[in-house]
Order: sequence, then C-alpha cells, then structure tokens
Amino acid sequence: MAKILICDDEEGLRAVIKRYAVFEGHEVTEAGNGVEAVEICRNNNFDIVIMDIMMPEMDGFSAVKEIRKFSDMPVIMLSARGEEYDRIMGFELGVDDYVVKPFSSKEIMLRINAILRRVSKNNNAKPDDDGHIIFEKDGLKVDMTAYKVFVDGVQVEMAPKEYDLLFFLIRNKNIAVPREKIMEEVWGFDYYGDDRTLDTHMKLLRKSLGPYAHFIKTLRGLGYRFDG
Repeated sequence: MAKILICDDEEGLRAVIKRYAVFEGHEVTEAGNGVEAVEICRNNNFDIVIMDIMMPEMDGFSAVKEIRKFSDMPVIMLSARGEEYDRIMGFELGVDDYVVKPFSSKEIMLRINAILRRVSKNNNAKPDDDGHIIFEKDGLKVDMTAYKVFVDGVQVEMAPKEYDLLFFLIRNKNIAVPREKIMEEVWGFDYYGDDRTLDTHMKLLRKSLGPYAHFIKTLRGLGYRFDG
C-alpha cells in the first residue's frame, strides 16, 4: 500500500483518481490548491504526489518547487495543456511524469504504479561490491553510484529522470535501443501514445551534457544509441 497525495482544484477529478487508487489498496489524501499541498507535505511523507498545474492561490509548479526544498518524493504533474514549455519546466523541477488532461483512469494508475515500482526497486538496491561505477570519455565523467555528472571538470545538476535516462543509455552504450524499450526500462511501463515525454527528456539531457551531447545519437524510426 502506498500513500498518495492528490492535489487538484477540481473535486470531481480528485474523486475519480481516489476511487481507483483506493480500489488498488492505496491510502489517499486530498488537497484543493498548491498552498494546502505544500503544508500537507511538510507534515506527512507520501510515496507519490499527483499535482495539477493550474490552481488558485499557488500553481502546481510553485508548489513542487516548495516541496523540493524539503522532499524528493515522486511527483506526477497534471495539465490541461500539452505545451513543451510546461513539460520542460516540470521536468527541470524534478517531476517524474507529466500527464495531459483528459486522461483515462487506467492510464493514470499505470503511471502511478510504474513510479512506485521504480522507487521500490531503487530503495532496495545495494551498493556495488567493486565501488563506484564510473564512465569517462573525453571531458565527460559519470559516476553512476554517486549520481554525479561532470562536464569538463564541472559538476552538472540534472533532474532525476535525466540521470536515469543517461545511466540507462551508458549501460547500453554502442547498442541501438528502441524508444519503447527506453520508456519501459526508464519509466517502468509499456508506454503508448504521446512520445513527447521521451523527446523532452532527451532534449534536456543533451542540454546538460553540453559539448558532449553528440554522444547520444538519434536513430530515426528506431530510437537512440549512446556512442561510448
């Protein structure tokens, strides 16, 4: 059972998500705006937060920014808009997923459960017996054990999903990886429909890698390959 916070100013939408989450055995708390969500998160630990963007008093982006000051709990953003700007802003704040309204109850629960499985897997992971796992090429250094990335000696701060995506590509370096495989392994479920989530994260990752963005090759009609 997971503890879930649903924050949306639409009571009906909260009720729908809550009904399915409770049916699957999860414990649900509700918030009607960003201010309320931040206060609830200060006093409670949640396994995942479902956060709408457009809300009164405090929007979802501002709420997540405040929550990130004291917690790294997973967040799924909800929005009636699908603009790339919104996606990039959310992912740069460390949001784990982004869902555009309207969405089906099945879709939102698949995304929730996928993130919960990933978090559980990461929490159960044990340190490598050989020490830190390091990848180095030219001026790029990636410490996959410490979650640190250095570009020409300068540490680069990235969103959680950027790290996950980069590490997956490095572990599969010199291999052509289909888009569907990347979504399944990095996001934890068989992704369908909108490909912009992967495209947006790849754009952010390349920006973070700066002069070494060319290590990631786009294979049109297939996926990506990390040349290592």
